[in-house]
Amino acid sequence: MTELTNKSALELAAGLKSGEFSSVDVTQAHLDRISATEDDFNSFITVTDELALETAKAVDAKRSAGEDLHALAGVPVALKDLVVTEGTRTTAGSKMLENWVPPYESTVHNKVKAAGLPVLGKTNLDEFAMGSTTEHSAFGNTRNPWNLDHVPGGSSGGAAAALAGFQAPLSVGTDTGGSVRQPAAFTGTVGVKPTYGSISRFGIIAMASSLDQVGPMGRNVADAAALHELLAGHDPLDSTSLPDEVGGFLSAAQTSELKGKKLGVIKQLAGEGYQDGVRTAFTAALETAAAAGAEIVEVDCPSISYALDAYYLIMPSEVSSNLARYDGMRYGLRVEPESGPVTAETVMSATRAAGFGSEVKRRIILGTYALSAGYYDAYYGSAQKIRTLVQNDFAKAFADCDVLVSPTTPTTALKFGAEKAADPMSLYLGDVATIPANLAGIPGLSLPAGLADGLPVGFQILAPAREDIKLYEVAGPLEAALESDGGRVLDTLAEGLNAK
Repeated sequence: MTELTNKSALELAAGLKSGEFSSVDVTQAHLDRISATEDDFNSFITVTDELALETAKAVDAKRSAGEDLHALAGVPVALKDLVVTEGTRTTAGSKMLENWVPPYESTVHNKVKAAGLPVLGKTNLDEFAMGSTTEHSAFGNTRNPWNLDHVPGGSSGGAAAALAGFQAPLSVGTDTGGSVRQPAAFTGTVGVKPTYGSISRFGIIAMASSLDQVGPMGRNVADAAALHELLAGHDPLDSTSLPDEVGGFLSAAQTSELKGKKLGVIKQLAGEGYQDGVRTAFTAALETAAAAGAEIVEVDCPSISYALDAYYLIMPSEVSSNLARYDGMRYGLRVEPESGPVTAETVMSATRAAGFGSEVKRRIILGTYALSAGYYDAYYGSAQKIRTLVQNDFAKAFADCDVLVSPTTPTTALKFGAEKAADPMSLYLGDVATIPANLAGIPGLSLPAGLADGLPVGFQILAPAREDIKLYEVAGPLEAALESDGGRVLDTLAEGLNAK
């Protein structure tokens, strides 16, 4: 690694503003880092080096001319390959879209371009965001920079690995049931799932539309907050976009203190069935928060016990509906049958059989069944009722607490080919702590809380809907307190990578 790739996004922004180095210098350093490490990590599906350097040169020219620029102008970013990028292929990690070049632009990419952030490339993911390990990609597994025998989490595994591997200072992921927060926990980075509707989903390839949310990712809380401010805001192109004014996240992360904050530990997510090291790190983080002046209380959210079951009915039902568009007729892959008549039905069948992976097929089948006549009320309808109960439980808990907290995941990063891979349900249980936030539409954040057996542990913070700033009011000072106690988690990784 170089000095430039080791800097945080805000450190890079300060150096660019002062003229200490140029955006071309920063961008090229990260592209060189990607080139040197991509065989190990496989974080990216597409590296857009020429486009990134063009943007960097343009930013440098504007800065030299004295133009007013966004605070993050010139700082590189990586985009999950669900973010539609006009003129650059967008695959969703699937053979179905392997060679698709979008004719339109996502709002997220438009905002990134307008602010002058060079896009290093499109990161790897579980196919159509379905998975928790980034093992379900048509473009190979992404590996965890902490230990290449372990997964980086998913589905935003490539975005997280790019951060942890010092290939990018900022990443954009998506979170449907924990797909930003879980890989952040597995890689020792910071991942944010904002309030549903606070960042535009226009041009984000849909998995489950009532659950999907774009999420900023960084190597520290302040970097994630700065990216969150850039991405958030109302978008008339997205019918689910909130009209709220957003901002103040970075200031909250940098100036808040824990004294007087009330943290509610969710009884149902307090550690039963959790890995010993995860429980120990979470308890230690709570003690650090208490020592810094926070009040720790236990809260009861009984419906959370049913959240996982409800999610795995609602999510595949929406998957079944959203993925019906991939029919071999309009765009993407087209496969004709090897024999027999070539009809709409036979082309669709052959295309979907060849284009979708096993996990995608599993969820489509489950969702189609849940929506079928005679089962809709029993399954999908009942799951939506549970969703309402989860929302009500959160509302009651937030009436007494500033934020709610839990471990982000029950375990540290799993090994590739773990015995759990043969049992999808056991993998789904890894989302038990992250899924409730998506069902309720509330914001959540995962930050590093130490190590267990040499791998990172995540600490999850949840806040009321539309009050994302509360995440940063707690996460910023807690991160500082944890680093004061035990040092920065990623420094351990940086030392190891430099030693190699």
